[in-house]
Amino acid sequence: MSAKPRPPSSRRNPVSPRHWVSEELFDFWAGRLHPLWTLRRARARLVAREPASADAVTLVLRPNRHFRGLQPGQHITLGVDVDGRRLSRSYSPTPLADGTLAITVKAIEGGKVSQQLAQRAVVGDTFELGQAFGEMTLAPRAGQRLLLLAAGSGITPMRALLRQLDAAGMPAQVDLVYWARRREELCFAEELAALSARHPNLRVQLALTRDPSAPSPRVDAFAFDALGDLTNAQVLVCGPGGFVDAARARLHGQVAALQSEAFTPPVLPDAETGTVQVELRRSGRTLALPRGTSLLQALEAEGLRPASGCRMGICNTCVCGKASGVTRHTLTGEYADEPATQVKLCVNSASTDLILEL
Repeated sequence: MSAKPRPPSSRRNPVSPRHWVSEELFDFWAGRLHPLWTLRRARARLVAREPASADAVTLVLRPNRHFRGLQPGQHITLGVDVDGRRLSRSYSPTPLADGTLAITVKAIEGGKVSQQLAQRAVVGDTFELGQAFGEMTLAPRAGQRLLLLAAGSGITPMRALLRQLDAAGMPAQVDLVYWARRREELCFAEELAALSARHPNLRVQLALTRDPSAPSPRVDAFAFDALGDLTNAQVLVCGPGGFVDAARARLHGQVAALQSEAFTPPVLPDAETGTVQVELRRSGRTLALPRGTSLLQALEAEGLRPASGCRMGICNTCVCGKASGVTRHTLTGEYADEPATQVKLCVNSASTDLILEL
């Protein structure tokens, strides 16, 4: 009796390089021939750069075939080599018609990755590219009422969403309010003005909080009543943690739904002080880490480099096991004391002594 043949999906292909060479070795030598050739990993090459504002630059990246694409409003994690170390940061790209991705990077004082990308990255540089993540996306439909609120770099996902709506004929009534300190810090101002001129149902307001002639109110004092009835509005908010918190408080109970993403964690008003003992079970180390500081930041301050990505609790790259102890969520202030659970290092701090699977 003949053996039953294996299904095609289970047959090994002896010609495939993954069966006779390690992925790391293949990527090393293939990369010598072409910087985007890898066995499985998504990578991207910088093909163009242009200024976006006084302190920001837009980089156009061409991903390799292993990148699975993204929806407007989602994020990707970019791996950048800085001083011999690979660091990861999250950005919200605008997908372009030719398959490239445009990311806009604001140079932050002391920010190693932002300084590298905004000031020193040159055409031809290559980067590790994570697959897309995030749920602040839209399915454009007629009759929608949308309110988009952005501050600083938070305009980048809004730009991608507006381009998606533009391609769909702007079926929704959309208001965008975009906060910046000064006019020269605005990104995409001309593009936003052109979109608004093309679509009567898109209104764009630029709120300049440090305009010397007429400073605009911040989000907590903004006159949302002037935008009309927001009872049925879907609101999307992106910006620093304090901005997102203020927007949520300001619009609580006044809109149908509110989604938000903060690219800096808010500061808890009653943050705990002192230190606790954190045992890293796999490495056999015990560290005294500060309470009230995210575990990711505290571990990095000790010279460790845990895997990380978005640094805002979305992508799950920094998740690790917690064997025991109490953590505090830096975004909500909630405590978690369950043993043998998973914890996101970027948005949790140690409240008591901990044992982590690191």
